[in-house]
Amino acid sequence: MSDLAVIIVSWNVRELLTCCLRSLLADVERVGIEAQVWVVDNASTDGTPEVVARMFPAVHLIVSQANLGFGRGNNLVWREIRSSQPQIPKYVWLLNPDTEVQPGATEALKAALEIHPRAGVVGPKLLHPDGSLQHSAFRFPGLVQLVFDLFPLPSRLYDTPLNGRYPRRLYEGGAPFPVDHPLGASMMARSEVIADVGLLDEEFWMYCEEVDWCWRMREAGWRAYCAPAARVIHHVGQSSKQSRVSSFINLWTSRARLYARHHGPLKRRLAQMLVRIGMQRRMRGATPAMVTACRHIVRVWEEIA
Repeated sequence: MSDLAVIIVSWNVRELLTCCLRSLLADVERVGIEAQVWVVDNASTDGTPEVVARMFPAVHLIVSQANLGFGRGNNLVWREIRSSQPQIPKYVWLLNPDTEVQPGATEALKAALEIHPRAGVVGPKLLHPDGSLQHSAFRFPGLVQLVFDLFPLPSRLYDTPLNGRYPRRLYEGGAPFPVDHPLGASMMARSEVIADVGLLDEEFWMYCEEVDWCWRMREAGWRAYCAPAARVIHHVGQSSKQSRVSSFINLWTSRARLYARHHGPLKRRLAQMLVRIGMQRRMRGATPAMVTACRHIVRVWEEIA
């Protein structure tokens, strides 16, 4: 029985995935944690499966003929683990391929879950490649966060609790601190909490899966934490930038589902209004493809949210 299962869902980021696996396997070996590592390749065209099979033979590789998205890819592995192993790992780590695990991160995440018995999920301190802080955890989104995403506001406000951020001083300490949800680029969860609240919701094809998951954990009595002693470099948006317009649509479609599920009628109506005004504003001077995307998003919010 392994202590930990690590799941990485990848699409056309072969070189980044290679760096991710090297850093992860080195850290796991360094601390002596018994871990199984899984890679789901979402129909990459850059030779990812061949490279993983050749360079990392111990990694469990699943090659999908279609792009399953983040939620379905992770759920596929978890179902395989449940069906094929007599005892499931105690923890599962969902890790993006555009990350690099820094020494000690694996043990620090695991320790945070062991210290806090009601912690359902924990995320690390994320860093940009230059070593600067990347906000790693956020408050559950409401109307104010929509305003920040849709309209220009004074720059000094973006790095504040108004925009769902936690104070930078918390990341400088060593102790885990409670948050609403970690960023989905890296989050370690208890297998127990998955049995309690279920898998990632596959209606969220891309984006907001972790927010919905953590919201469901909160409703079931679990808590989320950020463990700043665990450091992980995150190369932001390396998969999504390959298809910017479709990623933009996926983001705002998932947000519509999130608001429909977790907010009441009045807040949903106000959110619809903000999105409609914000998308109309974004259409000005935009490319035809982006104009079409904005109009589609307005319709989606009217139908879903």
